[in-house]
Amino acid sequence: MHENKNWQRLEAVLRWANMSANYFAHHIGLSRGENLYQIKRGNNGISLNLAERIVNHFPQINRLWLLTGDGEMLVNETVVTGNIPFYRADAERSIREVAQLQEECSLMLPAATPCDLAMVYMGTAMGRQLPVGTIVFLKKVELQHLIPGKEYLVCSRSFDALRVVRTVAGEQRLRLVAGDKKNFDDLELSRDEVEALYLVCAKLMIN
Repeated sequence: MHENKNWQRLEAVLRWANMSANYFAHHIGLSRGENLYQIKRGNNGISLNLAERIVNHFPQINRLWLLTGDGEMLVNETVVTGNIPFYRADAERSIREVAQLQEECSLMLPAATPCDLAMVYMGTAMGRQLPVGTIVFLKKVELQHLIPGKEYLVCSRSFDALRVVRTVAGEQRLRLVAGDKKNFDDLELSRDEVEALYLVCAKLMIN
């Protein structure tokens, strides 16, 4: 049986993005998921147009790898990230004042997505998946590059909160989901209420 390497690469991206084929297709601007299923069936390859759509929405994905299989899936997968400024301050309360804070030290993460800074998560909404005192490594990203299902520190007009972010209402609104669902309700806001967005690239839990 012929090995469908195009689908293997596309499937790896779907797993990484934590999306179904239909949701992924909608997210990158395709009217339906049939385009992706044609690749799964072996009828089509990954076109340049499809690759451009994917990379425009997920800049972490290596375009050359997506088209040919050469290299690694993630652009910075082998990069060692160093000299990340660490501020011993509450991420949710102090992210807007970071320019006025004193950097305590620099941290280094091997094979990590490049980060802008590290702060301390002192909230309780994320429960066991992000205990109080966890150091979170943050990367400021544009709203159009948001990946649903990942953790973000969201700065909005009315609040700043670290949550798992999902999209609703045709991706026009965001739902912020807490890890501790028993004690914290979901938060919902429109995209135009978001003033800044920080992806949680990595986290360091200290026992």
